[in-house]
Amino acid sequence: MNKLSEMQSFVSAVDSGSFADAARRMGIAKSVISQRIRQMEMRLHCILLERGRQLTLTEAGQTFYSQCVRILEDVARAEDSISLRSTQLTGNLRLSAPMVFSCGHLASIMAQFASLYPALNLDIEFDDRHLRLQEHDFDAAIRIGQVQYNTLISRTLAPNRHVICASPDYLGRHGTPRKPEDLVDHHAMLYLNREPHGMWTLAVNGELKSFRVRSRLRTDNGFQLLECAKAGMGLAILPTFLAATAIASGQLQVVLADHPPPGGHFSLVYRPSRRDSPKIKALATFLSQQISEPSPWDSMILDADRPLQEGSA
Repeated sequence: MNKLSEMQSFVSAVDSGSFADAARRMGIAKSVISQRIRQMEMRLHCILLERGRQLTLTEAGQTFYSQCVRILEDVARAEDSISLRSTQLTGNLRLSAPMVFSCGHLASIMAQFASLYPALNLDIEFDDRHLRLQEHDFDAAIRIGQVQYNTLISRTLAPNRHVICASPDYLGRHGTPRKPEDLVDHHAMLYLNREPHGMWTLAVNGELKSFRVRSRLRTDNGFQLLECAKAGMGLAILPTFLAATAIASGQLQVVLADHPPPGGHFSLVYRPSRRDSPKIKALATFLSQQISEPSPWDSMILDADRPLQEGSA
């Protein structure tokens, strides 16, 4: 049995908390994971994992886990050092990315990236939650918004602009807000991951201030916000990558353009052990080229002569 395969199975089982999740992550049968770890324990003459509803490391297992993580990272660095000598990227690249952005844009971008490097195996999981890279064995993750990580390296790719918008029908019935204080008289759709307390944060004279809005809808799905705004239910804060087509076609109209909501940036984050990885460098360069300033979706809005605030808070 390949000892590196055993180590990978062991680390994956610990990070995911179960044999089943580790098997799904590695693309092999659950029985293979279990067999590899059992054989490893027999060879080492000790129990590494306490089996139960959730796997728990023994004292010996904790020591061995730390060493396995270090060894596997050393192996990854060794492979990357060889790849640096070649223009052809090989091996595996495991990436986490946000679902909403992926549906409209990233899926096609990553398809182009895969075509450029046919010998590179991509493993991409789409989830709007910020999953821990180490726990889920990701090489890197694409993050949207304000990124603050003490243990990860973050590379900014492009600004992520947000706008307040509504349908012309809604604005015709309820009027157009001219200042942030007018929002209290309007219906609004709230994005739970950004506005759990029913307050909108906007830029006013270079500072961020919070404003109360009347909630008509609360959801954790950006597409739901978009469709409800187009249906005339009220105002919504939407990222331009999601709202660009509706804004350019006139289905949605931007309001309070002088008071942009904070959007942060598109960023690529990765562990320090992947700092010199040619795969990460190639991905970062390619993503920067594809969504550089101005992004394709912001260009769509500007080309349609629709208002778009300068900069992003």
